[in-house]
Amino acid sequence: MGGTLQEVYNKIKENIGRVIVGKENIIDLMLVTLFAKGHMLLEDVPGTGKTVLVKSLAKSIDGECSRIQFTPDLLPSDITGINFFNMKTSEFEFVKGPIFANIVLADEINRATPKTQSGLLECMEERQTTIDGKTYKMYPLFMVVATQNPIENMGVFPLPEAQLDRFLVKSSMEYPTHDESVSIIERFASENPLDSLNAVVTADDITAAQQELDTVYVDRDIASYITSIVEATRGAKGVELGASPRAALSLLRVAKGYAAIAGRKYISPDDVKKAARPTLAHRLVLTSTMRIKKNAASEIIDEIISSLTVPTEPQLS
Repeated sequence: MGGTLQEVYNKIKENIGRVIVGKENIIDLMLVTLFAKGHMLLEDVPGTGKTVLVKSLAKSIDGECSRIQFTPDLLPSDITGINFFNMKTSEFEFVKGPIFANIVLADEINRATPKTQSGLLECMEERQTTIDGKTYKMYPLFMVVATQNPIENMGVFPLPEAQLDRFLVKSSMEYPTHDESVSIIERFASENPLDSLNAVVTADDITAAQQELDTVYVDRDIASYITSIVEATRGAKGVELGASPRAALSLLRVAKGYAAIAGRKYISPDDVKKAARPTLAHRLVLTSTMRIKKNAASEIIDEIISSLTVPTEPQLS
């Protein structure tokens, strides 16, 4: 299959478009996260297509994919795997859990206990897991897309800020428009298009695209712009704890991704603006009065961006 990052992006996006109606922005964000070697958190009410979107991505890649349904009784070993005693060989053997895959769908992550959540998040951060003193590496291509329902508060364990920080981006699907809803009904009326979806790229294609992303140029003015946005969150009204230096690096990676899928070898200010909301909003710790306001963190990011001087676009010879 092969191809440049932009060619790989176009193939996957077109393939996902055979199933998902609209949602171009969220598809772009998911693919940017994939190329940036990050993980994604999708938060929205049931039935908006979160799981279908992730399954469409997984089926577009010729690799290993798995789905973990999080429940209160799920154990860390159910995710990572266990050592069991083989009676025939009289030796312990390791059976890998579903975390050992290229694309992992962690469905309703906030239904599991903090102990189980930490088992997953360790794999995400370290890209490895240690079981009975032995370390097992994740695959070179490894992406977790987790979903959670924001409206339920019974039987759920919300992710604390330190664990939210493991996700490169956080976003929501939102309800479709009227025309999109009509198209969804027509598309799924006779069959599920997901069933006939085939892989269009390989795992090696994705890892090659990830390496290409590393070559995207970052001008010093752009680096200063990213830093200014992150620093401004620390003194913003309604924010108890602003974004960290790791958040600045995350913003850089996502901005690189937007530049790359647009076919550019450098980051523009618009790439940074586009990346700011999904990358920074979930990392802000708001005051108690601001937490009850919907989309408060995103609005704070928008206000910061509108208040800062935008640098000129880099001119590469």
